[in-house]
Amino acid sequence: MVRRVAVIGAGPSGLACIKSCLDEGLEPTCFESSDDMGGLWKFKAMSEPNRASIYRSLTINISKEMMCYSDFPIPADYPNYMHHSKILKYFRLYAEHFKLLQRIRFQTSVKSVKQRSDFSSSGQWELLTESRDGQEERHVFDAVMVCSGHYTYPHIPLHDFPGIESFEGKYFHSWDYKGPEDLAGKRIVVIGIGNSGGDIAVESSRVAEEVYISTRRGAWVIRQVSDNGLPVDMKYNTRFVHILFQIMPMRFLNWFGEKKLNFMYDHTMYALKPKHRLFSQIPVINDDLPLRILGGSVVVKPNVREVRGSTVVFEDGTEVEKVDVIVFATGYSYDFPFLPASIKKKSGHRIGLYKHVFPPSLEHPTLAVVGFIHALGAIMPQAEMQSRWVTRVFKGLNKLPSPEVMMKEVEKDTKDIDKNYICSKQSPLQVDFVSYMDDIAGEIGVRPSLPWLFFTDYSLFKKVLWGPVSSYQYRIMGPGKWFGARQAIFTQFERMFQPLKTRPVDDTIQTSLAARLFNLSLVSLAGASAAYYFQMHPPAMLNNLISMVTPQKI
Repeated sequence: MVRRVAVIGAGPSGLACIKSCLDEGLEPTCFESSDDMGGLWKFKAMSEPNRASIYRSLTINISKEMMCYSDFPIPADYPNYMHHSKILKYFRLYAEHFKLLQRIRFQTSVKSVKQRSDFSSSGQWELLTESRDGQEERHVFDAVMVCSGHYTYPHIPLHDFPGIESFEGKYFHSWDYKGPEDLAGKRIVVIGIGNSGGDIAVESSRVAEEVYISTRRGAWVIRQVSDNGLPVDMKYNTRFVHILFQIMPMRFLNWFGEKKLNFMYDHTMYALKPKHRLFSQIPVINDDLPLRILGGSVVVKPNVREVRGSTVVFEDGTEVEKVDVIVFATGYSYDFPFLPASIKKKSGHRIGLYKHVFPPSLEHPTLAVVGFIHALGAIMPQAEMQSRWVTRVFKGLNKLPSPEVMMKEVEKDTKDIDKNYICSKQSPLQVDFVSYMDDIAGEIGVRPSLPWLFFTDYSLFKKVLWGPVSSYQYRIMGPGKWFGARQAIFTQFERMFQPLKTRPVDDTIQTSLAARLFNLSLVSLAGASAAYYFQMHPPAMLNNLISMVTPQKI
């Protein structure tokens, strides 16, 4: 029987795991190698040990209502897109509220995790830890939750850039970037156009002489500020939109989304247009990059072909001379060096985990990896959902399929990921946010039922269907139900508006006939989509209701 649980890492995923263990009556002990909680959200100088990978100005690109834990809303007066210091403050509020800090052993690294000799009967694990002063200690736990994340090992593919050894300037990974102070007046080449590469190019362009951003594939760039000034994820990450993705051809959705993005700024004209379709890879979220490109302070270039001294040569034959700095925004490699090799078997580019959580080959499901996933959404709700499921599996309240069934499911997931997304060794973990959350929620029994809400709480039904898929939706019903969830859903836009109410204004709005007709067309489309969805995926309750009212033939 599982009672004592080791949690490795006190970042966002680790905090969710400690909380879920306590909710299920388990006894967690968390081992954190640094002197504080928060994972990569702790800003430290380059000279400090166990430093994180964030830079001084970093602001998250997920809005606060879409990133918070499901039973602890972020304070209403916090900005919608928070500076990393605010995020860390929220984690501390969360940890203090649920009394998590006393469960964490800081400055203690996990060196190894091994199955005990009697694992076949006990399912227990032996951990070797090391304190800051080098003192080692052995522990026995009934179960282990690994929350060390995948932004740990910077990937610098020097072998892909011939002549880099001759470079006369300075090069480093985006992990080492803390601010633009040392880049003033420099000529800079940023390699990689992910979110970090875009941020560094934009920020450094304000002080540098010239900034070039090199990309192998290109990228779709979306804004954080969406229609009517709303956060883009609150506007479009809704169940209604998710239903449309289930019933409409992906080719059409890609065409429509790309057309909308190009309406704001033509990706071909800005030299950004990628080789892949919009929904094949997580886009770059950056409001400032197009403006910096338009102003000439950031220049988009193709992949680097070679480096000759201080000259960088691109694949189109163009050159940039007298380059002072090269920044590699080339992603991260991942590994769990403390785990047995038998647990880290690959499936494609990724570690083969059942639903990205459980190693399928274990005789007892007493080890889980939490937060090791990538989607267009914050890690906090996903890791929390995983941890709620994991703790129920540990307690025996939920059962896993046989190892054979899990292995087949792992291979199927890998094929689906390769089919639907652009994958690589650095990004092998992509899933659809709502689909994945609903999948794990279904395992627990907390997935919101639209038909049930339609008949029992129509006001809440409308909020769940039309509103953003915030984590509160997974506290409406089932195990772990939170009685504040309904109120949190109804007030989420109030919390979004709160930090913007800094000046009294006249909020009287005249609704035009065109706007009313547009809203009516949306309602009609929603009704038609819902009818089609229920026809294709009829819930058991609806079938029973139809059978009761349908005349029986004799």
